[in-house]
Amino acid sequence: DVQLVESGGGSVQTGGSLRLSCVASGDTVGRYCMGWFRQIPDKEREGVASIYLGAGKTYYADSVKGRFTISRDNAKNTVYLQMNSLKSEDSALYYCAAGQVKYIHWGQGTQVTVS
Repeated sequence: DVQLVESGGGSVQTGGSLRLSCVASGDTVGRYCMGWFRQIPDKEREGVASIYLGAGKTYYADSVKGRFTISRDNAKNTVYLQMNSLKSEDSALYYCAAGQVKYIHWGQGTQVTVS
């Protein structure tokens, strides 16, 4: 099984940028569809961005389109989420996930706070 560890979260001012990293071990990210999700207390987890197998087609939630970019570095076994023009509503616990049919492997999350 693949294990996922996120990093890169922190506190940033409105309009700032952060880059989240998700390092995988136990398997290669190139074998999985990889996604970033976020959750705030008392709210359902929201899908933010995904990168699929093969040609690496990407998906973004409408709320982050044009501001966030997901990418994959197979050599480093890492998936990134570049977040620009951050807004207060982007504040959440961000999770990395991996799956082949559905997301079944999850990291512990990294907190992003925008104020």
